[in-house]
Amino acid sequence: MEISIDSLQERDAEELYQFEKNNRQFFEQMVPSRGEDYYNFETFKLRHRELLAEQQEEKSKFYLIRDNSGNIIGRINLVDIDTTNDIAEVGYRVGQEYGGKGIGARALKLLLETEISVKKIKAKTTTNNIASQRILEKNGFKQVCISDDKFEINGQKLQFIDYLLEL
Repeated sequence: MEISIDSLQERDAEELYQFEKNNRQFFEQMVPSRGEDYYNFETFKLRHRELLAEQQEEKSKFYLIRDNSGNIIGRINLVDIDTTNDIAEVGYRVGQEYGGKGIGARALKLLLETEISVKKIKAKTTTNNIASQRILEKNGFKQVCISDDKFEINGQKLQFIDYLLEL
């Protein structure tokens, strides 16, 4: 399957909301919930506009991962862009039905091929998210540490694993 990453736009709000809603249970197996308010469309639209403003200010870059038919199959973001210290953080999520197909790794590779204004990129995943760990390592990220703090998701005690890529 061919994929592309496209900059987040105002017109994407409704389709992105549906994607997030449809994949909520799947995402919440690996990462903390975004909370009930996030899944109220009016609240979602406000948050969407906030992200677009952040992108306009070049504090973050938000992308949608799309299949060759133009459907949203994931998202990938470069956030907390700090050009003074040459560092940012990457985050991504791929819809449940598209997992295990290399889409996350290819989307990250596409992101790294875009114009990036920093020399270091941080990433974080959970100890149970082996797929995400592989995506990062496949793209050259090195594990920095495993957090001492433990938290619980769906009855599992988890920790965050921090990664770093130096460009």
